[in-house]
Amino acid sequence: MPRWSRDGTAWLDELPELIRSSCERWRLTVSGTAVHGSNALVVPVTRADGDFVLRLTPPGPDAVAQVAALRFWNGRGTVHLVDTHRDAMLLERLTPGTSLHTVPTDEAMHILGSTMRRLAIPAPPGVITDVPSTAAAVARRMATMEQEWRHLGRPFPESRLREALEIGARLSQGARPELAVNGDLHSAQVLRATREDWLVVDPVLMRGEIDYDLARTLWTRLDEMPSPARIVRHFDIVVTAAETDRDRSRDWVVFRTADFWLWGLTAGLTDDPQRCARLLATF
Repeated sequence: MPRWSRDGTAWLDELPELIRSSCERWRLTVSGTAVHGSNALVVPVTRADGDFVLRLTPPGPDAVAQVAALRFWNGRGTVHLVDTHRDAMLLERLTPGTSLHTVPTDEAMHILGSTMRRLAIPAPPGVITDVPSTAAAVARRMATMEQEWRHLGRPFPESRLREALEIGARLSQGARPELAVNGDLHSAQVLRATREDWLVVDPVLMRGEIDYDLARTLWTRLDEMPSPARIVRHFDIVVTAAETDRDRSRDWVVFRTADFWLWGLTAGLTDDPQRCARLLATF
């Protein structure tokens, strides 16, 4: 997406040279076809000590934050960061095209919940203090949600907005012990690996409550959950695997779903707001 580059397509135009210089720096040979999402180009590479991938992202705070996240978890449930230089990362090779979207939803929900719990480690003093907190993220969104709701033509009943804001007031207190949190966890972000069965890519390091992003694990697979009973069943699978409080996790699902519904409409999304409507109606 060129929107990630202030210079339009300048970064895209520089990619061939960035790949060449990165391969020269780390003595790499391109060994496969490049793949990409919306934020990065990933090139399979090899060298004398094994197979890796070269990940190139537009420069900016997001790239810096991702390096910090990978260094923090240091391969614990996440892809291992081998080295980095400017906008390039050398990562361990996972298996492209084999995300959790390739396994049944029940299994995926269990793996996602277990991953949430595994990543939820306390940080050494001073390491995570500058990382955004889940409580602060809720407070920040609460300040604009009602205005967005009105501007968007009141897309869902006011009673649901009020419930989300009441829940947000509780979640923003931040009274619970703060742990490391992955703020962007869903099936597409977990790939099959060799070192372990499954590893997270593109983690977003936050601190706070680990069920902050639980709603996303559901709405990204909601098309495979045809009824409210199936949605609740998959919610229970995640909660059990993550060892979180069911009522508190339900609160996170309600708030984050209302939040994402408004954000999605503002961003011009069409399918995701419909999924959010189903999820909110269930909970």
